[in-house]
Amino acid sequence: MIQVTDEAAKRIIDLREAEGRSDDQNVRVSVKGGGCSGLMYDLSFDAETKDSDDIFEDKGVKIFVDKKSLLYLAGTTLDFSDGLNGKGFQFVNPNANRTCGCGESFSI
Repeated sequence: MIQVTDEAAKRIIDLREAEGRSDDQNVRVSVKGGGCSGLMYDLSFDAETKDSDDIFEDKGVKIFVDKKSLLYLAGTTLDFSDGLNGKGFQFVNPNANRTCGCGESFSI
């Protein structure tokens, strides 16, 4: 399961509206190889599910995650920060044992 904070849900809804996307555009979260720690998060809008997707909904936001990525993301919280120490979406992943300084890559 992936949870979404209030701040992240509001930002996702605002982005969808600002980009003129329809309500069927949901969030796809996946993990890809790369980054300075070995694995990277990928966050995008997507209207179509795949057979390998698990679908979660939290705070009015639907999230699509493929089964392979879910192995790395189980229990993760998607947050959004607008502070001085960094602006953008952040993943609070209890499975990560190492993250890079920018928070965009991790290892398990």
